[in-house]
Amino acid sequence: MRNIVLTLMLGIFLLGLVNAETSFCCEKLKNGAWCLNAPEADCNPQFRKAPTSCDSTSYCRLGTCVNPQEGTCLENTPQRVCDDNGGFWKIEPADEISQCQLGCCLVGDQAAFVTQTRCKRLSSFYGLETNFRTDIGSEFECIASASSGVKGACVFESEFEKTCKMLTKKVCQDMEINTPKGIFDLFDTTPENITEVKFYEGKLCSDESLGTNCGPSRKTTCVEGKDEVYFLDTCGNVANIYDSTKAINPNYWAELKNKDESCGYGRSNANSVSCGNCDYYLGSTCKKKSGSNVYLGDYICKDLSCKYEGKTYQHGETWCADSAGIDKNLPGSRYFRLVCYNGEVTIEPCADYRAEICVQSEVNNFKAAACKVNAWQDCVAQEKEDDCKDIEQRDCQWINSGKDDTEDKDNDRDKGEAIYVCVPKYAPGFNFWEAGDAQALCDIASEKCLVTYEKGIGGTWEAKENKECTEQSWRDEKTRFCQSLGDCGNKFNYIGENGSIKELFVKKGNFGG
Repeated sequence: MRNIVLTLMLGIFLLGLVNAETSFCCEKLKNGAWCLNAPEADCNPQFRKAPTSCDSTSYCRLGTCVNPQEGTCLENTPQRVCDDNGGFWKIEPADEISQCQLGCCLVGDQAAFVTQTRCKRLSSFYGLETNFRTDIGSEFECIASASSGVKGACVFESEFEKTCKMLTKKVCQDMEINTPKGIFDLFDTTPENITEVKFYEGKLCSDESLGTNCGPSRKTTCVEGKDEVYFLDTCGNVANIYDSTKAINPNYWAELKNKDESCGYGRSNANSVSCGNCDYYLGSTCKKKSGSNVYLGDYICKDLSCKYEGKTYQHGETWCADSAGIDKNLPGSRYFRLVCYNGEVTIEPCADYRAEICVQSEVNNFKAAACKVNAWQDCVAQEKEDDCKDIEQRDCQWINSGKDDTEDKDNDRDKGEAIYVCVPKYAPGFNFWEAGDAQALCDIASEKCLVTYEKGIGGTWEAKENKECTEQSWRDEKTRFCQSLGDCGNKFNYIGENGSIKELFVKKGNFGG
């Protein structure tokens, strides 16, 4: 009896690219985030939306927000956010805008590297003449150029009354020797009416032993360039850090106290009703109270932490978003970096098509994240496992491609009955509607396998050659290899819709009789 041989050709043609559904650019999402691509259902219906990338819209393009009143320039700001905060939006970066050019602003014994408009604002706040220097080109040089000197009580006679101002020793001495222009804007008086000037280092004007008309008060204030809430004396001078337990303590109103000598040192003291020792780096800063109460005054250490999706993040923390499909690098998915800053969460997209990935680390429960380039381009060219896993050079992984073993023993690919290949660790996305290398890259994973069946005496067909190609594990390995290369093969996109390319084609033929 003749054996009949039936040959079946099984092939995996994983050439298709998956089309990710175009998401909408939401001017504002329902969760409060601004200018983010998301499914249409997530858009806030009270704001604009468009089925395109946010980079392509006029209302979500990022630019520089210039505040002409405060003299500040904020980069990477959407136009709508800028308009709502009373600023003027410009597409150019800050260093190309004349109003945003920085210089050194000298205000008394303090210095700040700010715009000229901001310098005028600070000078006006302290009642001093504007001293803006464009010849100092860095913040380090600016701070170093500020006049140093210890602070203390500058006591003098004015209009037959002994009064006081908190000044540096140099400025106080200049009052007596050679009164600088503008200094009397602080005193609402003239040089002729000021006599018997004397400086008391480290003393407060409210010190009873000085015998001035300045004393303790229940008022508090914020000081430009500092984090803390401070007491004010009855003459309007800034005293020590607000501590309600020492509001009537004569010693606390007599001498200057350092930050580390004040209440709550080493803590943020956010929302504390009794202590104003705020710390910006620990998550608080001086702000006018709003909805909060304090024992004395109108200012509080505002909490700068953020609430986002039921979790609390510290001021300054950055983390990677758990965005749709990114755990499997599905078509249409994208990495995002989130930032908690001054109590607000902003969302920063990494480069599209997963050209950048978000990486995150954590030290002492403080998260730090960054977008970094996805170095996948030369993965498939690596033939050594060590080269493939070299994280300093590339982002790749060493996987079983499902191919049969070969007789090439000069590389690290052969592992028993399988051959290993180097593929991207983070499968990149493809701009499939334009010509490019996407099709060629996906073609690498395409393969066909010829399986020969033989009919035995009992009439049962059994695979004799390439039997492994009939097993599900073979197809699974092939699919994994294909999908690791990018948006290739038959896979779901980031919103859960499946692709339309079939994974397996089977061709049967009877080649015997």
